[in-house]
Amino acid sequence: MEVSVLVPVFGEEENLRERADDLIDVLRGMGRPFEIIMVDDGSKDDSANIITRLSEQYEEIVGLQFVRNFGQTAALMAAIDHAKGNVLVPIDSDMQNDPQDIPRLLEKLDEGYDLVSGWRIDRKDKRRRVYLSRLANALISWVSGVKLHDYGCTLKAYRANVLKPAVLYGEMHRFMPIYASWNGAKWTEIKTNHRPRRHGVSKYGMSRIIKVLLDLLVVMFLEKYMTKPIYFFGLFGILSILVSAISAGTAVYLKVFEGVSFIVTPLPLLSTMTFLAGLSSILAGIIAEILIRIYFEVQNRRPYLIKKVIQNIKER
Repeated sequence: MEVSVLVPVFGEEENLRERADDLIDVLRGMGRPFEIIMVDDGSKDDSANIITRLSEQYEEIVGLQFVRNFGQTAALMAAIDHAKGNVLVPIDSDMQNDPQDIPRLLEKLDEGYDLVSGWRIDRKDKRRRVYLSRLANALISWVSGVKLHDYGCTLKAYRANVLKPAVLYGEMHRFMPIYASWNGAKWTEIKTNHRPRRHGVSKYGMSRIIKVLLDLLVVMFLEKYMTKPIYFFGLFGILSILVSAISAGTAVYLKVFEGVSFIVTPLPLLSTMTFLAGLSSILAGIIAEILIRIYFEVQNRRPYLIKKVIQNIKER
């Protein structure tokens, strides 16, 4: 299997057959062995039955059905886990991503890249959503160092070896390029076509902005402090204890030299609260260190990935 196309599905009964037909026409025309994995994410409509009929019609289509709605990230994670291809190509089921861009993504991938991201240069979404998306893309690129114009574009092409090790939660499917970069991926992007939605409604609401920001904080924490959480918690703890010491010293100074009673100043309370917060943070860091060691040792994992072994073996 060379190419696995990953299609998360949630309430897209009006689009699924057309999406499948488009994908089959394009992928068969490429002449590469492929599979299409459609994951029904607990849809309330007839999506699951349509996927079943499509898998009976097309031998290249594999269907997965969740017992309930787990979200797009979980759907993509399930598709990644079940994919057999050397190249993974996620694509939305709402018909807005154009399958005609897939051969271009793969051609770019063949130039030596591990990730080729789609960039919806002329988006057919509401103007407010486009502006918010641009802001989010700029923020994610700045924080992560993986500079892409369109993190929200599902249509991308990954080499399986840079994506398979990732474990995704929450809304973290948006950050798959970051996970790929952690695994040594060389990335680029190309401009792709974006079509207006013809059937159904968008599943994205304003609440996702907050979720994305929170998940970004988690991703950045994992990148910088996954193997050394005590640095994060310990730094906060030391700063808190330092503030506590300054507050306590100031309160004593006011009492001794200025005659200001402890009762009329908030400094003693501030000193107590910051000391307890600092102590709790340091203890949390120690616990996190223990958990990280358990995580690596029980799963027999290592805090590194080797890209290749360079060895000069002389003939004897």
